[in-house]
Amino acid sequence: MVISSVQNPHVKAVLALQQKSAERRRTGLFVVEGRRELEHCVEMGLEVKEVYVCREIAKEMEGMNVTEVTKDVYEKMAYRGGTEGVMAVVKSEEKRLEDLELRENPLIVVVERVEKPGNLGAILRSADAAGADAVVVCDPLTDLWNPNLIRSSIGAAFTVPCVACGSEECIQFLKTRGIQILTAQLQDSELYYDTDMRRGTAIVMGTEATGLTDVWRQAADAHIRIPMLGRLDSLNVSVSAAILLYEAVRQRSGTREG
Repeated sequence: MVISSVQNPHVKAVLALQQKSAERRRTGLFVVEGRRELEHCVEMGLEVKEVYVCREIAKEMEGMNVTEVTKDVYEKMAYRGGTEGVMAVVKSEEKRLEDLELRENPLIVVVERVEKPGNLGAILRSADAAGADAVVVCDPLTDLWNPNLIRSSIGAAFTVPCVACGSEECIQFLKTRGIQILTAQLQDSELYYDTDMRRGTAIVMGTEATGLTDVWRQAADAHIRIPMLGRLDSLNVSVSAAILLYEAVRQRSGTREG
């Protein structure tokens, strides 16, 4: 069977998951587009409920039962272009802090009240590249299965453990495990490369507009900043995350120079 109508109930269900965070929460499902992203889902053990393929765009999908759709229907269902004619409905897996498997001296990224799913996706991508143990989103303003987040993470949404929780809960988790809290802020701070990140470390960042709340500033073991040599006083939060993560990588590689 080939689905050729945008009024088909399956098509309407996919569109609801793409467009409404409330529907993703209600059903515990989300949509992933693209062959590589779907492969990451399978590798991480997520349950794939349905796969939709447009044969006019996609190559053959091996090892999966698929529902074929026409090109017009696929383009209506797709959140973005260039996804190789493949999308799937996947069961979401909500992780808790206690579920995280942390190595000795873990490296964690914490973001408070992140608003833009694209920024969070980019942070996940940097966290994957730097080998971070987890990303923790405190008091989130976007859900972790937002299609723009998945798109911008290029699959890192599935390869990096990501947890949503409250700030107080996260602080207690970090303190109990002896993980130092480094808050990125301009005020009362030292340059990031003068701070030892070789021990267990959580790099904590807030929104570009308002920064971190006082609960994090007061809980911090140290305040760090990236030098701003131009006329502006902030970087995009995902860019800042990448800079700080790779400083931790540099220090931990044994190449730190005095």
